[in-house]
Amino acid sequence: MRTRNQRTLARSLQCSGVGIFTNSDVKIRFCPAPENHGIQFVRTDLAGSKPIPAVIENAVFKQRRTAIEFKGASVEMIEHVMAALAGLQIDNCRIEINAPEAPCFDGSAQELSEELLEAGIVEQPFQRKQIRIEQSVTVEDEAGSFIQAKPLNRSVMAIGYYLNYGDDSPVAPQCLTLEINPETWMKQLAFSRTFVLEQEVEAMQTLGFGQKLSAQDLLVLGAQGPIDNELRTLDECVRHKILDCLGDFALIGCDLQGYFCAHQSGHALNRELIKQIKATHMSAQSDSTWKVA
Repeated sequence: MRTRNQRTLARSLQCSGVGIFTNSDVKIRFCPAPENHGIQFVRTDLAGSKPIPAVIENAVFKQRRTAIEFKGASVEMIEHVMAALAGLQIDNCRIEINAPEAPCFDGSAQELSEELLEAGIVEQPFQRKQIRIEQSVTVEDEAGSFIQAKPLNRSVMAIGYYLNYGDDSPVAPQCLTLEINPETWMKQLAFSRTFVLEQEVEAMQTLGFGQKLSAQDLLVLGAQGPIDNELRTLDECVRHKILDCLGDFALIGCDLQGYFCAHQSGHALNRELIKQIKATHMSAQSDSTWKVA
């Protein structure tokens, strides 16, 4: 990933959808933003609320999703939006949203990514900051899941994920490694959908989640495979895990260079890795690149 200039949208665009966890009818608007603005969400339904910068310092814990909060305003389920922006290398964007949760669309980032491309992306006259991994950084949990950032002998970002829920799971073991750039994002990742097991859906609906969604809106997996739906690729599940990693990593607010190896990690571990990388001593190598050593 060579040094590049920052980028923003050429024009604004608006999308709509439904929230998985809040059952909200959501309108979300993506607007161009100036250099060094970063990604910021604005809750238009909360009068007088401040913009919420999408940075790791503002991340708050939510089960099965990523959320940010700032000065009393919050927005959740942002990982697919963040992944689309990061995958397309859109660095500066003001996101106006009229609900506490981003829309789920079809569980993927395909529709949003196509809308962003149609709006157009323009280069800005400031360089994008970068962090290059020079030494390994690892985080893990008590269940044995882990994620590790490692040096890579090329100036790119690559994410590898190993997924294995065991012999009794309808999700087959699968692994994949991809170099992340706008081309691979559109061809290899954007289409991959959130997946959930049939028994998990029942538990979530008991809690009031997903009231406006059906098995045709998300990838629901039963003992015999997808319910009222079809896989887009045989390894769609691991592709979506990489998508989630990318969205969570984007909270660091700059480009990353290195290899990221995940084993059963979820949003909490993804965010913890980014916290560790950002907290690690970063000695200035140039105006635009730091190294984590």
